[in-house]
Amino acid sequence: MALVAPKMSGQLLDVGCGSKPYRDLFVNVDRYIGLEFDTPESRAANYADFFYDGNHFPFNDASYEVVLANQVFEHVFNPDEFLNEILRILKPEGKLLLSVPFVWDEHLQPLDYARYSSFGLRSLLERHGFVVVDLRKMNADVRVIFQMINVYLHKILLSPSGKINLLLCAIFMAPFTLLGIILSKVLPANPDLFLSQIVLARKKTE
Repeated sequence: MALVAPKMSGQLLDVGCGSKPYRDLFVNVDRYIGLEFDTPESRAANYADFFYDGNHFPFNDASYEVVLANQVFEHVFNPDEFLNEILRILKPEGKLLLSVPFVWDEHLQPLDYARYSSFGLRSLLERHGFVVVDLRKMNADVRVIFQMINVYLHKILLSPSGKINLLLCAIFMAPFTLLGIILSKVLPANPDLFLSQIVLARKKTE
């Protein structure tokens, strides 16, 4: 994300923006607009600029040069309509920056609906009027195994206290993270087993 974000320009829409954690990376966009699914929780968080009903984005056709959807697509139960809406609001040659997990536990339950292989994701984007410019697999090596151990530990050790969670992370999870990083330097990669993928696609022109 840090490599691609500075190359984006124009008006950007962050779909499922959350707290806008990647906003500072997009240093060359003219406007950074956040869109969230309309719930009392998302309105109370006070990060999003606009809200939508899960079906229709509240914007005119060809309104944005860039759409960002970071770790959102797996929570979309209507992917066809979702991609059609993104295509609709993108300007000609507009870009979609999409990240989605592949090996990960069920999260934000019960709103976790799907996992996509690289082939499935590419096919879905191409069928909805996008050209895949770049697709990268994240942690396609032994680190994915240690990340899963940490996900397991996080679930069984999770405490209501943030300070206790930091302590548990340092004692139990950090060593697995470090070991995974070290082993990834000496063991071969596995491009078929990966943590997540990030895709840069552009709107196909006629």
